[in-house]
Amino acid sequence: MVTKKSKEEAKEYVLKTAKERDVKFIRLWFTDILGVLKNFALPVEQMETAMNDGIGFDGSSIQGFARIDESDMICIPDPDTFQLLPWRPQEHASVARMFCDIVKPDRTPLEADPRYVLKQNLKRAADMGYVFYVGPELEYFYFKDNKGTEPLDLGGYFDILPDAATELRRETVLTLEKMGIAVDKSHHEVAISQHEIDMQYCDALTMADNVMTYRLVVKQVAERHGVYATFMPKPVFGINGSGMHVHQSLFKNGRNAFFDENGKFHMSKIALSYLAGLLKYAPEFTSVTSQWVNSYKRLVPGYEAPVYQSWARRNRSDLIRVPMYEVGKENATRFEIRSPDPACNPYLCFSVLLAAGLQGIEEGLEAPEPVEENVFHMPEEERVKRGIGTLPANLGDAIALTEKSELVRKALGNMVFEAFIKNKKIEWDKYRVQVSDYERNTYLPML
Repeated sequence: MVTKKSKEEAKEYVLKTAKERDVKFIRLWFTDILGVLKNFALPVEQMETAMNDGIGFDGSSIQGFARIDESDMICIPDPDTFQLLPWRPQEHASVARMFCDIVKPDRTPLEADPRYVLKQNLKRAADMGYVFYVGPELEYFYFKDNKGTEPLDLGGYFDILPDAATELRRETVLTLEKMGIAVDKSHHEVAISQHEIDMQYCDALTMADNVMTYRLVVKQVAERHGVYATFMPKPVFGINGSGMHVHQSLFKNGRNAFFDENGKFHMSKIALSYLAGLLKYAPEFTSVTSQWVNSYKRLVPGYEAPVYQSWARRNRSDLIRVPMYEVGKENATRFEIRSPDPACNPYLCFSVLLAAGLQGIEEGLEAPEPVEENVFHMPEEERVKRGIGTLPANLGDAIALTEKSELVRKALGNMVFEAFIKNKKIEWDKYRVQVSDYERNTYLPML
């Protein structure tokens, strides 16, 4: 928790840096319930007032924020998130950004603000003595433009390619680092023209802000070079889609609460209960971690996308994996859940993952044995015998499960929960009445 003194110091740093770097405009960033980045710009002269008192705006047109008769909102910039935008002029008119918290006119937090939702879940963890750390791996594609899916390269996993896509990725890493986002590694992914840049793990609120920044930077760098980058989960049929594998751990008193030198697999009872919570509640939160109709074109067997409620230490076909890079190392002990995709709202995604894990701890759940076999090739009767369930197959099924979930309702809060369900039902209804090329090509000649 940031103290008042440190907040004042952060404000002073913002004002000092803005003056030294000749900043002319501040872009105030926030997200709607779907994770779409919103912003408006302020002249730098209003920055001190904005940090102290906030800036009013009309929230009635922001997805999930308010009804038309409750539209007045106040945007309060978080000085800890001040960063210059490297793609804007750096001399004689710099532009900076700050993430914001949204409050109501009476200064109480807006329950529909995804950043507030995550803060509430982090507070629940803090009340239990935990700090939640995450390290997501976001995959994405480069295409020639946004009209089609013509690739920029024909590479595969970890390939070395002296091509435009590799240069785009390199420039993206440098831009992220200029914005204070530490990068762990970057590489070509399995599918052609698919890439991944991994950010170094940090606390969940900072990382959610970083994910929003990352997605914009990837797209900005691509656009500047006349190409298109997309985080669409499954843009091309027949090849792997893009995931956002989320590594996560809980720390307590500065130590990794998931680690036990003498525990099974070097994991503590807390870790295994957390894992069991993720497995148990995964079907209920899948609509949040995979929130689009297209997300379920990725969540099919055979493309490294997990659909079965199982975990493993080595098997990448399972829903949850315990990375084996540094076996027995305390700080490296963590879980990687592989079902989320990079088009979700990171604030809500991290919220439901944490809520499920904490619920597992509170319920004292016991994790099943790891499944190192390929579940895809396992007979159905064997999966049933071993209690291996499946994730929902489409957005409609996922929303039906979420709508009944007390865990997700509690994690998101009533306002976001109800607005999210309503929005996703509309999306599903619009999609399911469409007539696709597949249907025309298959049925028209024969029926």
